[in-house]
Amino acid sequence: MRNQSTPNARANAQVLRREMTDSERKLWGGLRAEQLGVKFRRQHPLGNYIADFACLAPKLIVELDGSQHQLQQGYDARREAFFRAQGFDVLRFASNDPFTNLDGVRQAIASRLAELTPPAPIPTFPRRGKEQENPGASS
Repeated sequence: MRNQSTPNARANAQVLRREMTDSERKLWGGLRAEQLGVKFRRQHPLGNYIADFACLAPKLIVELDGSQHQLQQGYDARREAFFRAQGFDVLRFASNDPFTNLDGVRQAIASRLAELTPPAPIPTFPRRGKEQENPGASS
């Protein structure tokens, strides 16, 4: 399975979970414990890469991009292409967004989750008895 994480990525993810940035901590406070109705994982390894935040169902990755991402656009493009090839949608936010607009970030994530979640099927119930066949008739 291609999206299985490598041992190196798993080890790096453990370190990154212990050493989260302030903006990652701030956003994690707004995502943890299924606050948006789904479970998120922080610093989740996929293949050789580590997603800042990953929701496995529906498949959504949330990334916080600091200024260093301007210098590594090629790497980020390959990484995002890998995530998308695994069926994930990717949302990106600037690293200061959790501090300046946490509610807006959470709302954007919730909106994307709603778009990715298929509507529940409408239940159908089998017809029972004569009253179901002719509801207007009186007995």
